[in-house]
Amino acid sequence: MRTASLSALGLAAVARGAGASILPADPVFGRSFADLQGHDQALSAYVGRPVLMNFWASWCAPCVREMPLLETLHQSHPELAVLGLAIDTQANVERFLKKVQVSYPLLLTGTQGIPLMRELGNKGGGLPFTLLFSRQGRVADSVMGELKHDDIQTRLAKIL
Repeated sequence: MRTASLSALGLAAVARGAGASILPADPVFGRSFADLQGHDQALSAYVGRPVLMNFWASWCAPCVREMPLLETLHQSHPELAVLGLAIDTQANVERFLKKVQVSYPLLLTGTQGIPLMRELGNKGGGLPFTLLFSRQGRVADSVMGELKHDDIQTRLAKIL
């Protein structure tokens, strides 16, 4: 996991037309995580778009139940970046994807995802945990627990 400078992230947000805000993006956008092909993916690439960031694990029943909803959101809102951050191993995620397929990016945080969730407001470290970020990369909302269709649609309206 790599960390970029916050001032660079703030400048990136302004350069991408993220608005007149001079606040830097949330520090989470200074991190990178591996995708399932082993390539580091910088979260800073998503500043400038609304983001739904979902922390999940293959062994978490509510996480599994909400994945079809996340896939629907990904398909129906092309301007929204839906990211699944797996607090899991690559082998577990790959086995899981043989049963439940999604087209949105899945990144591997491993055990590093637990302290990251705590930094982002999930003090108990429970799953699933979802954050909504504005185009400027600032936290707009969070949901602890399984997402519900009507509730997440209402919350998304704030950032889309």
